[in-house]
Amino acid sequence: MSAPCEPRATAPASAPPPPAPTAPVARRPALDWRIRFAGLSLIWGFSFLLIKVGTEGYAPFQVTFGRLLAGTAVLAAAMAMRRERLPRSARTWGHLTVAALLLNALPFSLFSYAELTIPSTLAGICNATSPLWGMALSVVALSEDRPTRRRVAGLGVGFLGVLTVLGAWQGFSGLDLPGTGMALLASFCYPVGWIYVRRTLAGTGSSTLALTGSQLFLGTAQLAVVTPLFTSAPTSFPLLPTLSVLALGALGTGLAVLLQYGLVQEVGPTTAQMVTYFIPVIATAAGVALLGEQLSWNTPVGALIVLVGAALTQSRARPAATPEPAGRPAATAPEPTGRPAATAPEPAADRSSPPGADAAGLSRSRPAGRARRRRPPRPPGALCPPRSAGRR
Repeated sequence: MSAPCEPRATAPASAPPPPAPTAPVARRPALDWRIRFAGLSLIWGFSFLLIKVGTEGYAPFQVTFGRLLAGTAVLAAAMAMRRERLPRSARTWGHLTVAALLLNALPFSLFSYAELTIPSTLAGICNATSPLWGMALSVVALSEDRPTRRRVAGLGVGFLGVLTVLGAWQGFSGLDLPGTGMALLASFCYPVGWIYVRRTLAGTGSSTLALTGSQLFLGTAQLAVVTPLFTSAPTSFPLLPTLSVLALGALGTGLAVLLQYGLVQEVGPTTAQMVTYFIPVIATAAGVALLGEQLSWNTPVGALIVLVGAALTQSRARPAATPEPAGRPAATAPEPTGRPAATAPEPAADRSSPPGADAAGLSRSRPAGRARRRRPPRPPGALCPPRSAGRR
């Protein structure tokens, strides 16, 4: 015979129920995301003008080194304020070294060398071909993102726009082929780098800010080694080129990363990457208005065709709606305040955000299920249920 259970202490009937736990309210940014989106577009759009001005006083490698050094200083300050920890794995640092070469040191240097001979407007338009290169990589199965008919059509439209910008029907007359080739190669580095980052740095446990700051630090170290080998120390520091290099690094490489990081958290990677379509427009307007660069009709027309093609390459097929099981209501619980709903990550080749940014700030919702039933309390003196054989 089982011994009787001890009576449980029960609250009086008049006692009020305990207050339900309230979800923490997310802190809203001081500036609306549209203002930050516009600021990010302006910063990256003016980057090509700043590169052009910087190369008037410094060698291309020196422009890139100063840019990375200033950007690293901004991210280091942000990491210190947020108490971010650096990655500890030697393998992660090895992959970050390759990522720094593909996403920072190599493309930044190529753009600096390209703008020695081509206008900043053309460099900004060449930068807009990055989604086209990412789509081309997916066609040749170097990316896990499978192409669709619409996206393949966008690839063809985009490269038609490139030929229009370059004036192919004129035999590329008046065009500096080495400089244009370096600008296109720089834009090709980005999707290659993002494919590498997605395959090697996913799930490292470090935050996006820590990975990006470490990556910029490694890129700065790479340029610190390469720059003295190919250039001599500057004998003077002209004011305007120096300010351009500092602004290029602090704003275009440092602050811009923080802005994009916040946009991805708030509105998601799909909306944040729309900034890509505004960069060539702003770069063209800045080059013509402030640097007096010449602009023929085929340049803006071709740029528009490139942007249309890039938009098509980023289109996604809508998933088919799955019917709900009979007798079970659809899950309609809203996401926590201030956090966007979880979305599928964007393909690495088509994204401009920092490593791991697609998962930053995205919440995971519980699957819909039946509510857990509560057992009614046993009255005092009730017998304990028999213990199972495996329970001790």
